[in-house]
Amino acid sequence: MNSAIELSHVSWRADRSFALKELSLRVPMGSIYGFLGPNGSGKTTTIRAFMGMLRPDSGEIRLLGMSVPGDMPRILARVGYVPERPHVYPALTVAEQLRYHASFFPMWDGGWAGELVDRLGLDPTRKIARMSKGETGKLLMLLALAQRPDLLVLDEPTDGLDPVVRRDVLTAVLDYVGETGATVFISSHLVHELERICDWVGVMDRGRLVTELPMTHFKNGIKRIRLSGPPQLPLDPPFTVLSRKHANGSGPSETWVVQGWRDPMRQYFEGVGVTLRDVVDLDLEESFVELLRSSRPDSSERS
Repeated sequence: MNSAIELSHVSWRADRSFALKELSLRVPMGSIYGFLGPNGSGKTTTIRAFMGMLRPDSGEIRLLGMSVPGDMPRILARVGYVPERPHVYPALTVAEQLRYHASFFPMWDGGWAGELVDRLGLDPTRKIARMSKGETGKLLMLLALAQRPDLLVLDEPTDGLDPVVRRDVLTAVLDYVGETGATVFISSHLVHELERICDWVGVMDRGRLVTELPMTHFKNGIKRIRLSGPPQLPLDPPFTVLSRKHANGSGPSETWVVQGWRDPMRQYFEGVGVTLRDVVDLDLEESFVELLRSSRPDSSERS
């Protein structure tokens, strides 16, 4: 079993305004997989599909080698889930919420839960209704980690949290992964946050998976190149051209954004009589934006 999460040609339509369309993705076992996309792109809908909370119209889903939804009881015993919206009871104290949550999970580690309470600076006697958003975020992560899951599914786990709390939450995740080798699937629109921790990335937009690749390829393979005397149309380039723009200055020149770039590809331009003037690295956010722009049709298509 090489994939912790596997979706094959999954489609689901909410209404005329949004649908998942033939979605296929693979999350390698033991990876930290960043699921990027703008708000409304389908990230949470995708998570709800593979967590068994909605039934797709077509396609197949497997988690940890088991079928969704048929094997969901066994799957959920091995998955720690932090949803986009809190799922705790405001009337309970932290200690009461821990005892309640523990009753559902046979692998619950009470000793480690206690350590996490101290490490994350939570007060066991404090009612959840009186906790800040940051404290609630820490509690949600604690509940997921103390299950000792093989797979952590985190839907915008640090959205709206201050930098200190975000650091504490993500450090707890990384420490757990380092200790256990668990797989993490983390959805976010905070591009730079995922850049630091993920080794795989998938990009969603309008219900479609735009790309899925190792983070190193995502960071290093998208470039902005400047050319003199470019051809009218690219002649079988060894890379993907995401965009082309005419550049200001004397003589015909263009700026291209390309995906799949490797340095030996400079020789391609010599073969087609084009002068490659410059190759510029893009940061992760610029690469993300360029991918979204290139994936969207010129017309105002509705998903």
